[in-house]
Amino acid sequence: MALPADSHVHTEFSWDTGGPDSAAAGRMRATCEQAVRIGLPALFFTEHLDIPGTWRAQPEDLMPHQRHYVQPDGLMVFAPLDVDGYFDSIERMRDEFPALRILTGIEFGQPHLFEAEARAMVDLDRFDRINGSLHTLDLGGGRAEPSRLLREHAPDEVMTAYLEEIPRMVAGCDAFHVFTHIDYVLRHWPAAEVGPFDPRAFEDGIRGAMRAIAEGGRALELNTRRLWSWVVQWWAEEGGAAISFASDAHTPDAVAAHFPEAVILAEAYGFRAGASPEELWRR
Repeated sequence: MALPADSHVHTEFSWDTGGPDSAAAGRMRATCEQAVRIGLPALFFTEHLDIPGTWRAQPEDLMPHQRHYVQPDGLMVFAPLDVDGYFDSIERMRDEFPALRILTGIEFGQPHLFEAEARAMVDLDRFDRINGSLHTLDLGGGRAEPSRLLREHAPDEVMTAYLEEIPRMVAGCDAFHVFTHIDYVLRHWPAAEVGPFDPRAFEDGIRGAMRAIAEGGRALELNTRRLWSWVVQWWAEEGGAAISFASDAHTPDAVAAHFPEAVILAEAYGFRAGASPEELWRR
């Protein structure tokens, strides 16, 4: 089976890995080695582009290597993306791994709120792919990740707010090409307290968000951390024309995880590969 490009991969240049001076150093090279080892033809290194100081957290919300980013006022502050270092590393990897198609990208958090700030930091036109992510919500008291909000609010309230903000994100920014991990809240869903997530309870909201993404001319990411058949089915039924395949890997061993299963699922709902591995799959 020919694999599509992995279009959502992080390395030492993403703040949440710890940064280039941490234990994550060398992760871009190790990821390329792993991609060649498993026969992946192409990948996008999509490092986080987030604006420091724009959401709150507590140490227990975070991995141990991320907790030092929480400031005394509760805001998350970290070094911005090292754009020059990133592109220099990309060129080195292209020289070292000529058989691997290496493309550039960013994962832009809350682009509808911070496009001006982001453009002041980087030239967005330099990147081959811009993934747009909704990582935080404001349910009162400032923006926060679902990991925090699900401790402070009813899960239904958090999920509903997330789905309601997606159309605003699409309408508020045309700088991103792909909407990522529409199931982001579910990574922290408190199943032990409220039971497993049932997408049917939120079907109208999910479908409405998907329609907004489709009508906005964006692709939807098929994130393989969890494969949900309803994501692909409802996306196709709501007019979604394109998908990307994404491991959201933060470590080399996770690159292209579960891609064979994802390919089978996408094909079952009519999505087909383009002329090159890095192209979006379309119906």
